[in-house]
Amino acid sequence: MSAFSSLPISAALHKALGALDFAEMTPVQQESLPAILAGRDVIVQAPTGSGKTVAFGLGLLHRLEPTLLRAQALVLCPTRELADQVAKVIRQLAIGMPNIKVSIFTGGIAIGPQLASLRKDPHVVVGTPGRVQELIEKRALTLAKVRTLILDEADRMLDMGFEEAIREIVEHTPPSRQSLLFSATYPDVIRTMARTILREPLEVTVAAAVEQPAIEQWFYEVEPKNKPAALAALLREHRPESSVVFCNTRRDTATVVEALAGLGIDALALHGDIDQRDRDEVLVRFANRSCRVLVASDVAARGLDIKNLAAVFNYELPSDADIYLHRVGRTGRAGSGGLALSLCGPSEMPRALRIEAQQSSRLQWRKLGPIDVKSPDALLAPMTTLRIDGGRGDKLRPGDILGALTGDAGLPADAIGKIDVFATRAYVAIARDLAGKALSRLRAGKIKGRSFRVERV
Repeated sequence: MSAFSSLPISAALHKALGALDFAEMTPVQQESLPAILAGRDVIVQAPTGSGKTVAFGLGLLHRLEPTLLRAQALVLCPTRELADQVAKVIRQLAIGMPNIKVSIFTGGIAIGPQLASLRKDPHVVVGTPGRVQELIEKRALTLAKVRTLILDEADRMLDMGFEEAIREIVEHTPPSRQSLLFSATYPDVIRTMARTILREPLEVTVAAAVEQPAIEQWFYEVEPKNKPAALAALLREHRPESSVVFCNTRRDTATVVEALAGLGIDALALHGDIDQRDRDEVLVRFANRSCRVLVASDVAARGLDIKNLAAVFNYELPSDADIYLHRVGRTGRAGSGGLALSLCGPSEMPRALRIEAQQSSRLQWRKLGPIDVKSPDALLAPMTTLRIDGGRGDKLRPGDILGALTGDAGLPADAIGKIDVFATRAYVAIARDLAGKALSRLRAGKIKGRSFRVERV
């Protein structure tokens, strides 16, 4: 069954598909639509451009009752741009269904017109979690009649700090709803959310979304005294967007960070002596691309969910070959190529042989080229983090911060990165060249009508 004509949907939906020249289903549509149309909860792991919007658009419209003037479908998206795209597709699919109202509610724009539009309930709501949550709190939006809930690009929404907002929104929908979750990646945090929101979901995976290229592994024999310069040279050569340098002791992490700083490379340390608040801040900066190099001990790195890690460096080989495999396995995820580079002193050769024996294949050795310890080539992160002394306790949401930056502060949306909101603090990543402007504008202006202390981290 690969033709849309085989689907048990209304004539109006078939007509809309014909008008859009949609004849054959994509793999994600073919695998998910039968279950979606049957009313089953579904998790779909698929890349952008796989046809997922048409899949859930048909599903929510199939369950819609046009004569019931209440919100019957809710689609949550990470950004205003994606919400606009989703609403456009749904409207195209609903072209043959009379009087279907699709409304978009996103942050970054005035809430007044959105409140006015809710004087007449829409059939379909498409929005970002922060603004939808705000409309619910104002009792302007009611979700009691929602039949279909869609979380689109769920991994990205969680990256942006919307998990709590999503959970609060879901509580306002009926337990009998159908829930559909779409995500390009499927990390543990998504699995945990799925277990609490979806009921016995069918899991659909498009093969292209989980293909894992082999991890490229190289070993370099380096005298211990030359390791800092060798590490800096490899970082400059490969220029990974994000990398973790593993050390065997907490003392080494501090030593390596200090040595890299002296060689013009910014890095942050993560070890067991760091308190929870500082640990959170380090991880926030690393995750939001304000730091490209994280130097960590194995103990401190346990349980970390670091996505899209471009490279792993072993500053010193671990004594246990299993630890090596665990370190290296953190790169090469989510369909991206992996790179693992290891510095090995003469005394570490027995450890290298144990790794070789476990892998049942010869290790690949390379020689380092000339090392210029006075290189002017600084390795800077693309983003800078601003800390706002306000958080969930102040009813501050990611959407409020995004709105202040794109509204009064006048920053382009693509200059704003990940936003994390904690109980008493919030962090926002800003493109490095615009961080000064963002800082001065936020200090001079207001967020959600209030003034907050803002600092560059």
